[in-house]
Amino acid sequence: MTATYTRPRATSANFLPAISSYKGHYSLNGYRHNLMMPWRPSIYYKVASIAPNLGSFTLNVPGPVEAKSAHLPPNRTAAHALTRYTPEHWHESNQLNYRESESSRHIAERLRVDTARLLQNKDNITKKTQFETNKNLGERVNDIMFWRSELDHEAEQMIGETNALTHIKKRLERALIETEGPLQVAQECLYQREKRMGIDLVCDDVEKQLLKEVDCIKSCQGRMRRQLDRAVAQLVSNRGVQHELERDINDKNIAYRIDGKCHQLRNTSDGIGYYRGVDRVDATISVPDSWAKFTDDNILRSQNERVSSAKVRDDIENLLNSTASEMWNQFNALNVSLTNRISEMSDAKNKLQIHLAKTLQAIFQTELTIENIKRAIRDKEGPLKVAQTRLDERTRRPNVELCRDPVQVQLVNEVRELDTTIQTLQQRLKDSEGALQRLAQTKSTLEYDLSVKANSLFIDQEKCMGMRRNFPSTPRLVGYT
Repeated sequence: MTATYTRPRATSANFLPAISSYKGHYSLNGYRHNLMMPWRPSIYYKVASIAPNLGSFTLNVPGPVEAKSAHLPPNRTAAHALTRYTPEHWHESNQLNYRESESSRHIAERLRVDTARLLQNKDNITKKTQFETNKNLGERVNDIMFWRSELDHEAEQMIGETNALTHIKKRLERALIETEGPLQVAQECLYQREKRMGIDLVCDDVEKQLLKEVDCIKSCQGRMRRQLDRAVAQLVSNRGVQHELERDINDKNIAYRIDGKCHQLRNTSDGIGYYRGVDRVDATISVPDSWAKFTDDNILRSQNERVSSAKVRDDIENLLNSTASEMWNQFNALNVSLTNRISEMSDAKNKLQIHLAKTLQAIFQTELTIENIKRAIRDKEGPLKVAQTRLDERTRRPNVELCRDPVQVQLVNEVRELDTTIQTLQQRLKDSEGALQRLAQTKSTLEYDLSVKANSLFIDQEKCMGMRRNFPSTPRLVGYT
């Protein structure tokens, strides 16, 4: 009862005392230790600053304690005595901390085991995926090698066929040159009609009648020229197919080199690196089926062209044998055919003049339409600028004032509507300008055709008919005079 009691210290906000009071040292069981830590945790750990709160325990002070409260010293009040905890509370608090520690360790251990299993699983998946990729790359390299060998074989066959066709084409050219001797019964009308231009340079009935006055050599020359044109066209096709084959072979070589390099890459290879976003860029333009079909189509097209080329060579060979024995001369009445042709030419010229006049009128109207469209587009620029300026100004409204109110919706609709209108007008302007260009081209074509018709009329009506009026009489043709 004579013991002296001191007033308990007030509980501070921090559970631990200020570190500055230790001046770089702390005491543990009577020993001083230096706090010379080379690092300072900032992410994974931090010093706990939790004030223990034991208020959750219900204090049930037994009867004797209450009875003794009356005998407390004067400086210890009864209310302070009621804040004490019993030993059971102390043990219960310790047990609770033990259980929480065990639970935390159990959760951490289970997370560690699951993480190790996850790492192993992902590592196996990565290795399996890379193995499959290497396997697919190897198969791809083999496929490229197969198709490249097929292309090489077909290219060699096409080169041989092209050389054979070139040889027989030279034979045909030499034979055509041999038929260029002087024509015994050539008529001046035939030479004059060769001065016709453009589309009028046709093999019409008058031309046929005039050609009948020419020796068999002319007919042979025509057939030879047709076969020569056919041979030239076939050579162009052959070289085009050969070019496609060579380009495909070159592409296969590049792909073989790239895929071979990719197949040799390993995780420890030099030159590998990160290419962020490359998996989201799909630059492919074919699938395995279309890839194989493309090369197969090139080979089939080359085979078809080789068959056509062989047929052209056979036809040229037959022509060279047949033209050697075909020589004959013919003569028919030409005046009626020439008169009918002049009538046809005059009628065509009149119709062209009518169409030219209509075309000029259409050009004038189209130009007016283009001006109206341009004016309409300029008229829409002002409202569009106003609407866009309003939208731009309204974006500067502060905070919640950036409201999608009916004005905002109407402005957006207005801008979109004006944009649509301007695009429609621009498309219509483009269409009108295209139509005007087509009309101008038609006008040029009609004018050129009119000049061609005038030239043909002059040749047929003035030159040929004039020469036909001066044609020798029958007694002179039979040699009486």
